[in-house]
Amino acid sequence: MTAADDQRTSHMIATHSVGATVQVVIDSLFARIKSGEYPSDTRLPSERSLASELGVARNTVREALDVLESRQVIRRRAGSGSFVTYRSTPPARSSFSSIAQDTSPLDHLVVRGILEPEMVRLAVINMTPRQIEELDTVLSRIEAVRADVEDFVRYEEEIYRKIAEGTHNPLLASCYNLTIEACRQSFRTALLRRHLTPKRIQDYQQRYNTLFNAIASRDVESAVEFIKLHLIEEQKLLLQES
Repeated sequence: MTAADDQRTSHMIATHSVGATVQVVIDSLFARIKSGEYPSDTRLPSERSLASELGVARNTVREALDVLESRQVIRRRAGSGSFVTYRSTPPARSSFSSIAQDTSPLDHLVVRGILEPEMVRLAVINMTPRQIEELDTVLSRIEAVRADVEDFVRYEEEIYRKIAEGTHNPLLASCYNLTIEACRQSFRTALLRRHLTPKRIQDYQQRYNTLFNAIASRDVESAVEFIKLHLIEEQKLLLQES
């Protein structure tokens, strides 16, 4: 989506004919989506949670979501909730994309080896109880995947985003978001699509459950040791492909 598209969507949402309270909810949710608080492809909190957080009735939230869906900002899935489809355009998007496209598999693993142990250490120390609950929710989603590689990759990215946000270090989280972008645009997603059998998906699910337990129990040593071992396994997978 271009900057002009961003402005056009913002204008259409702002001028939609709804009640004042509904418009406030629309503006609040759209601002969060544009800022990246609710990234593309992630699920919004439930209507009940949003109503409680924003201090409005559920039908007000539902009407606001109707408007956002009509403007292709979100998409609803029966029984699953509302998912963000809007893709904003950060100022340096083109340069980020160029970096991501030029990143080799080895470059990617080296950066992950630098960032992830410290990222996990800080997350164990700094994540709030609410953030741990949100991570648990994402873990439940990934554990429900049986063979859908697209869903698995999307939820895996969300797990790492939650951990990065849990460091409470915006610069570190931004750096890690770039590694996710590199992963999405280059080799690893394609690699996983070839190797993510139901058995391997189950193996990854068990690994992430182990990591979550270490984070939830505030066990820094176990969490960091886990992520280091996980990176070694990722390296083995890459070498098998070479």
